[in-house]
Amino acid sequence: MSLLGGNGLGLPMAVEIEVVDVDITVTQSAEKAILQTMSGDNENHVLVISADSGGCSGYLYDMKIIERPLEEGYQEIKIGGKSILIHNRDSDLLNGIILDYKDTLMGGGFQITNPNASKSCGCGQSFG
Repeated sequence: MSLLGGNGLGLPMAVEIEVVDVDITVTQSAEKAILQTMSGDNENHVLVISADSGGCSGYLYDMKIIERPLEEGYQEIKIGGKSILIHNRDSDLLNGIILDYKDTLMGGGFQITNPNASKSCGCGQSFG
């Protein structure tokens, strides 16, 4: 008999991660979009970029504006006085990314180019 919706129980696995110093490139159009999007936010709000398990290629990009997390383990990049955070657990996956912003009628928004991705999905949101 399984518990919690039929998924059973699993023990957490200890996984060793490689932490690298994150260096990302933010294009001028992405910087402008970030500053415009966060213009009404207070100093405690940050943009977090992460790589979550899922998608058709293994990982999905996630970007969200949240209040600065209290836990440690994030690397901070300052852009025009605003903070971008990347968690250490995602540092090897996101190091070297290029964050761009396209303002088009069809499919505009933030786009990430990742030199670490060995494969990516046509949607541009999934990589492996």
